[in-house]
Formats: sequence, C-alpha cells, structure tokens
Amino acid sequence: MQHRNQNELPKVAYFCMEFGLDEKLPIYSGGLGILSGDILKAAHDLGFPMVGVGILWKEGYTNQFIDKNRYPYDTPQDYDRTQLEDTGVTVKLWIRQEEVICRVWKTERYGNVPLYLLDADVEGQPHGWMTRQLYGGVAQDRIAAEMILGIGGVRALRELGFNPDIFHLNEGHAVFAGFELIKEKLEQGKSFDHAWEETRQEIVFTTHTPVMAGNEVHDHQILNLMGAWNGLEYDQVVRIGGDPFNMTVAGLRLSYMANGVSQLHGMTARAMWRGNIGTAPIISVTNGVHVGSWQNEGIRNAYFSEGNLWKSHLVAKRQLVDYVEQSTGVRLEIDNLIIGFARRAAAYKRSGLIFQRPEVIEPLLQDRTVQLVFAGKAHPQDKAGKDILAKVLQMVDRYPQSVVFLENYDMAIGRLMTSGCDVWLNNPQRPLEASGTSGMKAALNGVLNFSVLDGWWPEGCIHGVNGWQIGGGYEGPEQTKFDAAQLYEVLLNEVIPTYYENRPKWVEMMRNSIAMGLHRFSTERMLVEYFNLLYLPSTSLRRIKGQIRSVQSNSDSSQLEPVAQEK
Repeated sequence: MQHRNQNELPKVAYFCMEFGLDEKLPIYSGGLGILSGDILKAAHDLGFPMVGVGILWKEGYTNQFIDKNRYPYDTPQDYDRTQLEDTGVTVKLWIRQEEVICRVWKTERYGNVPLYLLDADVEGQPHGWMTRQLYGGVAQDRIAAEMILGIGGVRALRELGFNPDIFHLNEGHAVFAGFELIKEKLEQGKSFDHAWEETRQEIVFTTHTPVMAGNEVHDHQILNLMGAWNGLEYDQVVRIGGDPFNMTVAGLRLSYMANGVSQLHGMTARAMWRGNIGTAPIISVTNGVHVGSWQNEGIRNAYFSEGNLWKSHLVAKRQLVDYVEQSTGVRLEIDNLIIGFARRAAAYKRSGLIFQRPEVIEPLLQDRTVQLVFAGKAHPQDKAGKDILAKVLQMVDRYPQSVVFLENYDMAIGRLMTSGCDVWLNNPQRPLEASGTSGMKAALNGVLNFSVLDGWWPEGCIHGVNGWQIGGGYEGPEQTKFDAAQLYEVLLNEVIPTYYENRPKWVEMMRNSIAMGLHRFSTERMLVEYFNLLYLPSTSLRRIKGQIRSVQSNSDSSQLEPVAQEK
C-alpha cells in the first residue's frame, strides 16, 4: 500500500453471515466464515480502521457425529458466552409485521478488530428463532436472519457511533444493508435513483459461489410478507435484484465494485453475470489466510531459523497421529505418507476421486504406503451431502488401518490437519472451487498441495517445486475420468517416490511451499489489496463527486474541468 496516514484510510464495516475467529466461538460453518475471521485479525495486525458485523447464532452451525449405522447426525453447538461483551446497544426492526429487538454483542479477544454480533434471543421476546442456527430452517428463517444482519447491522453501527465510509458485503446474505442505506437517503428527501447511486458508492461486494444454483433467490411475495423491502416499492426492488429476487445480482447492483476470490474465479464470475445490466465491475482479489492463526509455531521457527524443518514437521505430524488414535482408535504410521482431505461435503469437491480405480489405490492402502485422513461436515438438511460422507465411511470400513475420518470438523482439527499431514489433496470439478483456502493453510506449514488447477492453485503451483498439479485444467464431460488418471499418474510416479526416496527434495519443496504461502497468500496481502483496489477508489471517487457538486452549486461549468482532472 502507498504510504498513507492511517487517519486517511476509509473506515470499513465488513458484513458476513458467519465469522470463524476460534473454535470456542462456533458461529461459522466453513471457509466463508474462516475467511471473515482471518480478515478481522489481519485488520487488527495492520491497524486498519475496520469492524465486523455478524450474527450471534444461539446454536452455532452444527455438531456433526457418526452414528452406529455409519451415518452423520447433528446436535446443537453450545459455547461460553462470557467471552462476549454486551455493548448495551439494542436495535429494532420490523419483521413479519412484528417489532423485533436485537441485542448487540461485541468481541475482540482473538486478536481481531471489533466484531459486533446481533442477537434476537432477547428475554421476554418471541423472536429467538431468527438467530437460532446458522443456515438453519426454511426460507422465512433465512430471510429474517438476513434482515437482521443487513438492516439491523446498519442500525447497530449508527447506534454505536461507527459510521463507515465503506460497507463491504461478503456474499449476498448481507444485501439488505443496501436497502437500509437507500432508505436513510429517501428519508432525507432524495429520489430513489439518487439514493441508490449514492449507496452504490458506499458498498463493495464479494461473490464466492461459482455454482449458479448456489446463488440465493427469493420470491417477492415472501420478501414482502417478511418486510424485507424495508419501505421500498416493488418496482424499485425488482430493479435491484430482479423477479424472483437474486441476492447476488442485488449485491452486484448495489455496489460500486465487486470481486471474485481468485484470478480464475474472477473470470468465472464475470462470465456468470455477464448480461445483467447495472452490475458492478468484478475484479479479482485472491483470498489469503491469517499467518499467525494457521502457521504452526515450530514450523515457523524452523523455517525462519533455517533449522531442521523435517524434524518440526514430524512433531506436528505426531500431534495429528495422536489425535487420530484418540478419536478413532487407529494408529497411523508416522513414517508413512499421510494425505489429508478436509472439505464441506459437496458433490463437486469429489471426495471419492482417489478411490476411482480400486485396482490402483487398494494395494497402496493395504500395505499403508498411503494413509488417508478425511474430515468435513454436511449441511444438517443436506441428505446428498451426508450420503457423500457415508460413502467415505464405507472406505474407512474397507481399509480400517489406512483410511480414517475425523468427525465434527472444526478449526482445531483444521489446524492439526493442515500442519500434520504430508500432502493436501484437492480435486474439485474445475472451475467450481472459488478459492479453497485450506490449501493455503497447508502451504504455510510445508504440507505439499496436490491439487486440480482450480481456485487459488493455478496462481501458486510450480509443479514438482512447491507441490503438484492434477491434470492441466481440462473442463469437459470426461473431466472426472481424466483427473482420476492424472491423479494416479502423479501419485505413483512423483509424490510417492519423492516422499520415500528423496527426502532432501521433499524438504526443499516444503520450504518453497512455505515461502509461497507467506509471500502471496496471506490475509495481510489480501487486505492491502482490498484497501488499494476496492475501498480507496470508491472513497476517492465520492470525494471528487462531492467537489464537483460543490462547484456546480457555486460557480459556472467552466470550473468543472480542473476538479474532474483530480481523478
């Protein structure tokens, strides 16, 4: 970032449905929340003027365990709320023609800038269901929570005295914040078009989901019933999000600028939303991870002191092996290759790709040349996702000494796996993996990525130098067959021989991987790009427009040219 007085930086409010700061505060489901938490930590480290806005989920997301029939089941998450500070602030909004009161909590105990969390579970009020479970319930539950996040979040910031220059909406869940900002301007007597345009100069938007069906859509009848229009008219809301109302389109039309979360995803997002008139330009700002949270201390010390990196890796690997034994009763061989795979249970992530040809993989598993550690959760209501986990468990039962599954995946297990495995496997159906930050965490710890060229990996991979690629970026009807063949070829001819026969090269690759992660895939780098590419241009443009309006009201048009040239 250009040298600039911190007081000159725009104040930013970062809105997200979930924040993953620590496993002790389980108000996150996966990568979206972990990213948000990492951003707040990086903002704290850099001294940037940012706050987070989210929801205090009473039951978190879900605890997910495996029953006696080898099938996932869910229980509510409980946690200690004494780690949160009651700000004393409450906000009111109308949902389903009822006044809803939300208490505002705060936490900044995890090395993060302040995170404000709205909570509808207020004593004496019947609306606790609105913030009961992250991504739980039916459409009205989701919309109610999104209204609290967006509309309630803006009102909470006003009450707290934090008036942002930029509202950063992370995914479409927060777009009702834009409705509230427009409403504020309408109440000042401005026209809808002027209110909308001024609001656009305050908002930036991040889109994540490259699967068209995964972008949330609501019928206007239920939006109106819930009160989500927030005083706007039907035709105005349609202009923003269409009919039916698409939350991603709304985010793109409410914002000055938007971003995808890797270079490839930016291209995918631009292609997806091409033709939607009035949407913001979509640039690419590749995700990063918070180094202090995800890099193992022993590995970090060995890397910077040029010490024995392999020895430090074995310490982290033994911690993982001990945890696996404690959790599953299986003692993995610490000297044998361990490959990790930890993902949300979704079909496009292809968790079973490595089992595609049993005649190839089975001998490697039987003699424990290869050991596999799986983890991940399915959405509580996603039967297809749970069926995917059940199929992984079938492989666990077939190869009980070399394939294990760690239930109830969380940040703590994530730290163990991304520092203790030898290889990090990632084989999604390209181009459906928007970023894939777990691989960045692995890279920071010298765990070598073995991945399809999707998400962030095309930007980081130097094959055989800091990890390995699977395939060459092929997209087509035979992609799964092609990728499986490439996976086996590289595993048999490069990964396994290097691990067992060329330890110096393996350690050199580990060092290269760590260097790549530190220099290119940290949240600190990402946040600097956010300010330079997303936040500062918007505030500069608004400053220039304000100067132009001032000149227009006080002088003739001949004075406009020098002011406009400041841009």
